[in-house]
Amino acid sequence: MTHVTDSPRTALRTCPLCEAVCGLELTLDGSDRIVSVRGDHADPFSKGFVCPKGATLGHLDGDPDRLTRPMIRDRATDTWRATSWDEAFGVIRERLPQVSAAYGNQAVGLYLGNPNAHTVAGALYVPLLIRALATRSLFSASTADQMPKQVSSGLMFGDPLTVAVPDLDRTDYLLMLGANPLESNGSLCTAPDFPGRLKALRQRGGRFVVVDPRRTRTAKLADEHLFVRPGSDAYLLFGIVHTLFAEDLTDVRVEVNGLDEIRAAAAGFPPELVAARTGVPAETIVRLARELAAAPTAAVYARIGTCTAEFGTVTQWLVDVVNVLTGNLDSPGGAMFATGAALGIVRSRPFRTGRWGSRVRGLPEAMGELPVATLADEILTPGDGQIRAMVTVAGNPVLSAPSGARLDAAFEGLEFMVSVDRYLNETTRHADVILPPPRVTQSPHYDFALLNFAVRNYARYSPPVAPLGEDELSEAEVMARLALAVSGQEPQPGLDPLTVVDEIVIAGTLHKAGMADRRGELLGSNTTEQRLDLMLRLGPFGEWAAAANAPTAPPASGDPDSGDSTENWAGRMNLQVLLDNPHGIDLGPLRPRLPGALRTASRKVELAPAQLLADVARLRARAEDRRPEMVLVGRRQLRSNNSWLHNVPPLVGGSNRCTLHIHPEDATRLGLDGRAVVKSAAGTVTVELEPTEDIMPGVVSLPHGWGHEDSAQAVARTHAGVNANVLTDDSLVDVPSGNAVFNGVPVTLTRA
Repeated sequence: MTHVTDSPRTALRTCPLCEAVCGLELTLDGSDRIVSVRGDHADPFSKGFVCPKGATLGHLDGDPDRLTRPMIRDRATDTWRATSWDEAFGVIRERLPQVSAAYGNQAVGLYLGNPNAHTVAGALYVPLLIRALATRSLFSASTADQMPKQVSSGLMFGDPLTVAVPDLDRTDYLLMLGANPLESNGSLCTAPDFPGRLKALRQRGGRFVVVDPRRTRTAKLADEHLFVRPGSDAYLLFGIVHTLFAEDLTDVRVEVNGLDEIRAAAAGFPPELVAARTGVPAETIVRLARELAAAPTAAVYARIGTCTAEFGTVTQWLVDVVNVLTGNLDSPGGAMFATGAALGIVRSRPFRTGRWGSRVRGLPEAMGELPVATLADEILTPGDGQIRAMVTVAGNPVLSAPSGARLDAAFEGLEFMVSVDRYLNETTRHADVILPPPRVTQSPHYDFALLNFAVRNYARYSPPVAPLGEDELSEAEVMARLALAVSGQEPQPGLDPLTVVDEIVIAGTLHKAGMADRRGELLGSNTTEQRLDLMLRLGPFGEWAAAANAPTAPPASGDPDSGDSTENWAGRMNLQVLLDNPHGIDLGPLRPRLPGALRTASRKVELAPAQLLADVARLRARAEDRRPEMVLVGRRQLRSNNSWLHNVPPLVGGSNRCTLHIHPEDATRLGLDGRAVVKSAAGTVTVELEPTEDIMPGVVSLPHGWGHEDSAQAVARTHAGVNANVLTDDSLVDVPSGNAVFNGVPVTLTRA
């Protein structure tokens, strides 16, 4: 039942749509529907900034195409009907265990989409589902996005979640590769109002350089933009490393292993060789190295354009190698490590990959999951361990994974499929059961993952601002009951499955911390909030951290120029503190964390991991390869977010269209006008051309997440576009991480 009041009210909320974690001020009507959104000017981190996506949160929350009840598909007629939660979970409880019993646990696959990183349920209850399925057939959007950064960080620092981010507010020099935060709002670098922070960098006399095959909105803001051939960023960075050694410009200020090995590896990449491969002149490469070395503080930052390329992990590794060699790792104004307020996973052993491999292609596991680029292989290839059933949670891999058409066909042949999703979309249309989460405003919000990548330490909790209806389940309840159902278990009479799970986790965590007698002190209106309270109390700023011998926040510097003017919250944090500060809490600037944050066996930064040195030989061998005439890259759009905001009317149209960017010279040379047929080794699409001099000759660009011609979402279907991942080839991956390759895809173009 909808809660009804007499007048509008104001509520505070963290935006859940991207990694910027902006604070929002919502106005809700008497039926708890969002009628307006503005930035929260009292939020100490975002300070009132809001992007077009956040400003239209009410349209997303009230989307008439959003599923509000569980759905069951009749396979014989391919029709859907709404059902009760009990019937939906009953079908899952009957059908999914049958697949496991007949073929083994590995025959059930799990795919986790990007929104899981933005929800409390994704952080706290997805692990429960993974344990219940007991399968190694685990896939996620991570291997279509950031896995190279996490693998390189894991090998260098011992923990894939220990990711260095640019200290944007204090740096004097920023070199950015393959990132477009003016469109994306930042990625693996949590920074609300990224545009404002970049403008402030320049206003204080700093220098900002962008390397990208497109002259993006971010590149237009920079002091300098350099066109680079797609997929060649590793060569460029090696040219910088070569110069730093050749001109004796290194200044290593942290304890490292592997300095001599890096020097030897870089010797094979002189600027002259690198220039021929990248299209960046040798003298420019040398100048970049000198500028990075000479700047008082500097940071190198690279993101999705470099991760989703053939040498993504080597590129991400070299980003931090340059930060180390120039004396800028773990140093104010350089590349630093955030301190999240909630207790995270504390690794006891150094990170490694390849503990098992995929069945068909033998691709290595990383962070417990297999590359999504081989998901279709695992479904379509007969034999022991063939995936015959799938569970997807908040993901649309038909549009987001490589070889989308092949994956679409693979899902069609599954024996059973269940999806947790708010929409009937290109992936969930293959499901037998869809379980919809409630509206955004009905869910709590705390950014467990993203605050570990923030450019300033910060914490904020948003309780639900609208109640659940009588026939609605919280997202946490959906996940807890799903975990029971996939195990073939029914809820025990009189016992709430969510409470049972939470109490087990709370008791185990308290026992491990030696605080089993403190259960009664935990705060919260339910056990989910009590788990958050426990994680805050045991976290680096928490009031129980010292007593439990848990890692604590690094001390403030005491330097008046460091920005440490904020109140010292160390030893005080718990849920009540966040509830008392609904606009969020500034926990101060990033502070040096090494060697304490390292989980390597040596307790030093491993500058030359063997796995990455091995891939250097492949990189060097490819330096002389003949370049394709035309290659495809992706494109971020400010008013889009992967595949799930194309049904919001204010966000579609205008610049938010699915067009192919092409340089006018290429369009003329190829005799193209209006529309073109784009063909790759994987597939073919026909798309509208948008000639622009903001793209490098020899490169075309297509945004991802489109292709809604058969969608059940009315607005998205009207603005269908084409699926860029029909063109990407799932047979090609970044070797060390298994990440899919979306950039630098060879294509041919002909007149439509």
